[in-house]
Amino acid sequence: MKRAIISIVGLLVILGLAGAGGVLFIFHEFGRGLPDYRQLADYEPPVMTRVYAGDGRLLAEYAIERRVFVPIRAMPKRIINAFLSAEDKNFYGHPGVDVMGVVRAAVTNFRNIGSDRRPVGASTITQQVAKNFLLSNEVSWERKVKEAILAFRIERAFSKQRILELYLNEIYLGYGSYGVAAAALNYFNKSLDQLSIAEAAYLAATPKAPNNYHPTRHPAAARARRDWVISRMLEDGAITQDEATHATAEPLVVRPRADTEVVSAEFFAEEVRRELAKVYGEDGLYKGGLAVRTTLDPRLQQLADTVLREGLETYDRRHGWRGPLTRLPAGADWQAALAALPPQPGLGRWERAVILGVDETGANLGLADGSPGRIPLAEMKWARPWKEDQRVGPSVRHPADVLAVGDVIAAEPVLANSEGKAYPAATYALRQIPEVEGGLVALDPHTGRVLAMSGGYAYGESQYNRATQALRQPGSAFKPFVYLAALDSGYTPSTLILDAPFVVDQGPGLPKWRPANYSQEFYGPSTMRLGIEKSRNLMTVRLAQTIGMERVKEYAERFGVVDNLQPQISMALGAGETTLLRMTAAYAMIVNGGKRVIPTLIDRIQDRNGQTVYRHDDRNCPGCRATFWTQQPTPEVPDNRPAVTSEATAYQMVSMLQGVVERGTGRIIREVGRPLAGKTGTTNDSNDAWFLGFSPDLAVGVYVGFDQPKTLGEREQGATVAAPIFRDFMAEALKGQPTVPFRIPPGIRLVRVDASSGQLAQPGDRNVILEAFKPDSQPTGRSDVVDGVGGGDDGPAEGTGGLY
Repeated sequence: MKRAIISIVGLLVILGLAGAGGVLFIFHEFGRGLPDYRQLADYEPPVMTRVYAGDGRLLAEYAIERRVFVPIRAMPKRIINAFLSAEDKNFYGHPGVDVMGVVRAAVTNFRNIGSDRRPVGASTITQQVAKNFLLSNEVSWERKVKEAILAFRIERAFSKQRILELYLNEIYLGYGSYGVAAAALNYFNKSLDQLSIAEAAYLAATPKAPNNYHPTRHPAAARARRDWVISRMLEDGAITQDEATHATAEPLVVRPRADTEVVSAEFFAEEVRRELAKVYGEDGLYKGGLAVRTTLDPRLQQLADTVLREGLETYDRRHGWRGPLTRLPAGADWQAALAALPPQPGLGRWERAVILGVDETGANLGLADGSPGRIPLAEMKWARPWKEDQRVGPSVRHPADVLAVGDVIAAEPVLANSEGKAYPAATYALRQIPEVEGGLVALDPHTGRVLAMSGGYAYGESQYNRATQALRQPGSAFKPFVYLAALDSGYTPSTLILDAPFVVDQGPGLPKWRPANYSQEFYGPSTMRLGIEKSRNLMTVRLAQTIGMERVKEYAERFGVVDNLQPQISMALGAGETTLLRMTAAYAMIVNGGKRVIPTLIDRIQDRNGQTVYRHDDRNCPGCRATFWTQQPTPEVPDNRPAVTSEATAYQMVSMLQGVVERGTGRIIREVGRPLAGKTGTTNDSNDAWFLGFSPDLAVGVYVGFDQPKTLGEREQGATVAAPIFRDFMAEALKGQPTVPFRIPPGIRLVRVDASSGQLAQPGDRNVILEAFKPDSQPTGRSDVVDGVGGGDDGPAEGTGGLY
C-alpha cells in the first residue's frame, strides 16, 4: 500500500513536471517574436482635435476616429463597475488570465456540446487589451495562447488603472463609437457623469457584439443583454436591489446626439488647420486630441462674409452680364435636367432656375422644386453685355436682350423694387456669381488677434485664401510707411513737397520711369498731409528719393509689410508684393502707438490632458490667474511689445490717415460717422484695389482683384471698390458701441494751421485744421520744399533745387 501511494505521488510529480515543462515550452515557442508590450506605456489613442471660436462655440473638428479620451481618474465609478461586472469581475485579483474563469468556461462549453449555444469565452480585460492593441482578430488557439502570454507581461509592466484606462478608451462599442465617452454621446447624448445605471449597463453590454445588441435594430436582445449586466452588477454588490429594480424597469431609449452649435468660418478654419498641421504634423492634428481656442469673433466673421460677398456682387453688376450658368437642350424635361445639374457652390442664398418664357415685361422661370417664378425687366436692367476690360455694352431695353428660353440662371427672391413698391409673390431678381475675388481681415490692433477673416467669395468654389495666400501689390496703401520714415527723419505733416514731373533713368537699355498722379496733373509744392490725403504719387516718390530707399526698406520690413523690399524707387508706390493680412497688421501698428504685434488666429492650445502647450499672450501676470475677486487690486499687465516707431510719429500718421477719410480719397468712409482713418490703394491698370484702415480699437483691411490679374475697369480704384466694403463693415461692427476718439500721446501739440500751406493759421483763414506736431517742430514761417534731389539721411532738404 505504501509503495502504491509512493508510485501514485511519483506519477503525479512526473505529470506535473511534464505539464510545467509543456507550459514552459509553449510560453517559449509562442512568446518569441510577440509585439513589444512596453509600447503601451506611451500609447495614446487617436483623439479628435477640436477648434473653438473665441466665444467657445465649435468651429471645426479634425479626426480619423471620432474618439473622446477620458483619463481613468475622471471616469465615474458607475461606468467602471458596469464594465467590470460584464467583462471581468475578478480584474483586480487575477494576474492577467482568470484561471477559474477559464475552468468555468471550459466546463460550460463541455456541457453545451451538441446544443445551439455559442461557446462561452473567458478573456479578461487585460487579454482584450493585448488583442486590441497588439494582435489581430484571428480566431485560433494560437492567438489565444499569445494573448495570454501578453496579458501576463502587461500585468507585470503596468498598473491595473492604466490597463483599464486603455481598455475603456480604445474599445469599439458600435454607432461609430470608440471608447465609452464617445459611446455615451452617440447613444444617449450625455456625458459619462450623466449616464443612469441602465445606460451604463447597456454600454457595458455591447463590447462582445455591438451589432447583435443594436438598440433599434435588435431592441429585445439589447434590453435582455443590458438587464443581464444589471443583474451581474447587483450580484457583485456594485448596486443595490432597489437600484437594480429601477434600472431594469427603465426603457432603453436612444437619444440622437444634439447638433452642436457650430460657427461657420471656412477660410479662417482652414488657415488654423494649416497652421496646426505645420506645427504638430498630420498625426498631431488628426489624432492628438488638441483643444484649440481661436481668436475668432463670430459676429464680426459673419459680418465680414456678408459685406465682402455683397461688395463683390455690387462691383460685378457694374460690369455687365457674362451669360447664363448653362443652357438646357430644347424639349428637355427641364425640372429633371435642372435637378441633375452638379452643385454650384457660389450660389449661396440664391436659387438655380431655368427660363421658360420671355415677353415684353419680364421672363418666366421654373425652380428646381417645380414652382414658377418671374423676373421683371427692372430686375435685369443691370445686365448689360460684358465686354473686354470690364466695359459694358448698350442698355437693356427688352428681356430678350439678356435671357432666352432654356437659360439656367441664378435668381434671388425680392419683395419690392428700388423705390419700395411691393412685388407680387414669387418675384425674383437676376443674379450672377462674380468672377472678381477679394478678402477682408479684421484684427485687434493692440494684440494682433485676428477677429475675422474672409478669404474669398465662396469657400466651396475656391479654397484659395486671398487674405493670406495672395501676394499682390498694395499700391498707394504702402505710402504711409514712406511717410512714417520721413516723420521719424525730422519732417512734419506740414512739410512742403514738390508735386511736379519726375523722371528716373533706369539704366542702359531700359526706358525712363515717369511716375504720374492718378489725375495726370501736377500741383506744385503741397504739404505732406495733402500728399497722402490726395494720394499724390509724385510727392511720395520725391519724398522717398530724399530720405533714401534704404530707409523706406527698413520701415517696410520693420512693420512686417515685406521681408526683403528691393530698394528701388518704384517700391515707394507699392510695387512690392505682400498679403492682406500683413498689410492689416502693419496698419494696426500705426494705430496702436507704434507697437509691434504679430497677427495670430490662435489664442491657446491644450493637449489631450488639458495642459496648455501654447499661449499667444506670453506676458507674465500672476495676478491675472486669480479664481475669485477678493478686493485685490487690478493686476498690471506688463507691455512687452517692442516699438517700431515712436508714439508721437504713429499719432501723426493716424491724424494724416484720418484726413484721408475726412477730405481725401477715402471720403466715402465719412458716412459711418465715427473716428476712422485709412488709405486707399490702387495698382497699375487698376488690377488691385485696397482699403486699409482702423478705428481706435479695430484694424480692418479689404482687398479686391481677379485671381488671374487683369484690370478691374477704367474708373475702378480702391475708393470705389474696396472702400465701400470697409465702410459697410465698420458701420455694423461699431454699431451700438461708444464713440472713442483716437488717443493722443503725451508730447503731441495740436496747432491750428492752414490746410493748404501748412503754415500757422491767421485770423480770417477759412481752411483751418488742427495739425499734430512734436515738440519744437511747429511751422516757423519758412517754406522749405522737398524736391527729391538732396537730403538723404541727413535731414529735411531745403529750397526747391531750381525745379519749381
